[in-house]
Amino acid sequence: MKQIQLTITALSPLAIGRKKPGGSVSEAGDYIPGSVIRGAIASQMIQQSHLDNPDLTKTDNDFKDVFLRENATIFHNAYPAPTNSDAEVNVLPATALSSKTNPGFKPKGYGVFDTLIDRFCAESYGYPYDPICPQDGGRVEPYSGFYSQKNEQHYQTHSVSKRLLTRVGINRRRATAEEQVLYSIEVLNETQNQQPVVYRSSILVEDDNLADQLTQFINLNSRNFRLGGVMSRGLGKVEIQGTVSSVKQTLESRIYRFNHAIQNRWLEWGNLFGNRPLENRTYFTLDLQSDAILTENWQRTMVISEDMLKEFVQLRDCPVDLQVAYSSYDYCSGWNSAWGLMKDVELITNKGSVYLFSTIKEKEKDWMAALERLELKGVGDRTCEGFGQVQVCNDFHTIVWEEAV
Repeated sequence: MKQIQLTITALSPLAIGRKKPGGSVSEAGDYIPGSVIRGAIASQMIQQSHLDNPDLTKTDNDFKDVFLRENATIFHNAYPAPTNSDAEVNVLPATALSSKTNPGFKPKGYGVFDTLIDRFCAESYGYPYDPICPQDGGRVEPYSGFYSQKNEQHYQTHSVSKRLLTRVGINRRRATAEEQVLYSIEVLNETQNQQPVVYRSSILVEDDNLADQLTQFINLNSRNFRLGGVMSRGLGKVEIQGTVSSVKQTLESRIYRFNHAIQNRWLEWGNLFGNRPLENRTYFTLDLQSDAILTENWQRTMVISEDMLKEFVQLRDCPVDLQVAYSSYDYCSGWNSAWGLMKDVELITNKGSVYLFSTIKEKEKDWMAALERLELKGVGDRTCEGFGQVQVCNDFHTIVWEEAV
């Protein structure tokens, strides 16, 4: 499998609509969804190839290979990224906390730390876990967003500022301004700190030749793509550059570091409340790096159960236990340009949700191989549009209270 790394540079404001709460203001999201990137590339391919022409069978087949086959290409979300760095951008887990009075990574804030391992150990010993800020002893609250890591101690968050653009409604019959019709569009700014805003995404392609062809197509049309809405008013102009590479996974080392951190923390809690043996099991987490659409027994859910996980990885006979889940939900919709219709309103599980599982040591290798595939394929529905992207054992879980970064 090949991976196409995308660098998206905003050249004009982006109207990436998230929801319309009613009234005359359209709200914008905080990132570029994979479905928007997928639709922009598909639209450009259709414009250039005229797929309604029966003679263009080769281009028609390429379009089907990218968008319509059973193992379709997977388009991941594009998140704000540092301008002059190739650092990987991740989503902070729902278990991350920071100071209520001065939140954020050091040195600007009082630091951010993760509570998953400490809370698991405390509750297993039968004690409540109520952390305080390691800097000033004050209250803490959940800290979310996108972050990247330069080295072991240097973390930074990434976000994009927004602004409102107010427009006048047009009378289509007279082609003049309509009286008493004003509307506002919230957009993502194209520059920030006097630098163009950059987003990073990736596309997973199983066929190596198709990956090379798709990369070539993207680079040849790097300035022809338009993202988001209101494109007729000059919004959505971007430059997209792609580089293809092989997929590199570090799952085994991440699981090892996570289990090593659990064992060390368990002993420290045992020194306080009396040593108790930790079950001889392998622990791992599923961290949602994008919103997910999850279904169990034909009903929407926001928890990945043991049966669901077995179904995702096709290991129905391998034992696994769900230890704890931290998740929340929201609703999303969208506009399908091909159909000219609104998409269905979906119940989504928010990105950043965390699920802690464990399995017996004898089945560790089977789960290793299965989880590697799960990181590539994702979980739930509409994974080809960027939903359900997961990471196993995010290293941020190993940053405990006294080591806040």
